[in-house]
Amino acid sequence: MPYVTSVERLARQEGIEKGILQGAVDLLRQALEVRFGEVPASLLEKIQQCQDVDVLRAIHKQVLTV
Repeated sequence: MPYVTSVERLARQEGIEKGILQGAVDLLRQALEVRFGEVPASLLEKIQQCQDVDVLRAIHKQVLTV
């Protein structure tokens, strides 16, 4: 088994977290498009700026139930 440094572990964890965040952004965007049609670029920009996965998930639930 190859040796993995703490820096490599940290980089891997950051990559995983970014992937989870991007997945939440994509799911929210898709839900908005299906539910309401074309999403304004200004709203997509604000969604992209959000760094809290829990907030994105909460908004996603609201989009599905509104």
